[in-house]
Amino acid sequence: QVQLVESGGGLVQPGGSLRLSCAGSGSSFRFNAMGWYRQAPGKQRELVAGITRFGATSYLDSVKGRFTISRDNAKNTVYLQMNSLKPEDTAVYYCNRADASWSWGQGTQVTVSS
Repeated sequence: QVQLVESGGGLVQPGGSLRLSCAGSGSSFRFNAMGWYRQAPGKQRELVAGITRFGATSYLDSVKGRFTISRDNAKNTVYLQMNSLKPEDTAVYYCNRADASWSWGQGTQVTVSS
């Protein structure tokens, strides 16, 4: 079972940037498509960005042009660079396999507020 640990969240003003990291344990990490998800209070968890094992990416329409997902398979790590942050990006952010079949980590809180 792969364990996932997210980090890098925090409080940022609108227009600011954050870089999230997700470290995974186990050798299978690098062979899987991965995704960043978020869950805002009172809302369902949604897939924000995905990346295949070969680096092809996809994004939720509302974050296109602002967020960039990447991965370093040698480090078993997936990143989410978030620029031009908006208050509506406020949520707990999680990473998981693209089909969300692994156990969830604790997530990392992102708060965008002035």
